[in-house]
Amino acid sequence: MLHSMSTTVEAASERSAAEVNEEIRALWRRSGGTLTTEQREEYQRLVLEWAAAAPQADQAA
Repeated sequence: MLHSMSTTVEAASERSAAEVNEEIRALWRRSGGTLTTEQREEYQRLVLEWAAAAPQADQAA
């Protein structure tokens, strides 16, 4: 039985951007540089999590 993973990102990430970035790097290392469909979905989820956890620069205009 397959379970679908949520692609939504929580408002506040439980992990730091650095922790998520390390998981992204590990995913690429395991894949050998070519992601399967399942790995691509995981990568997209991780990138969204990373973006939510990354500190936002002040954008004064």
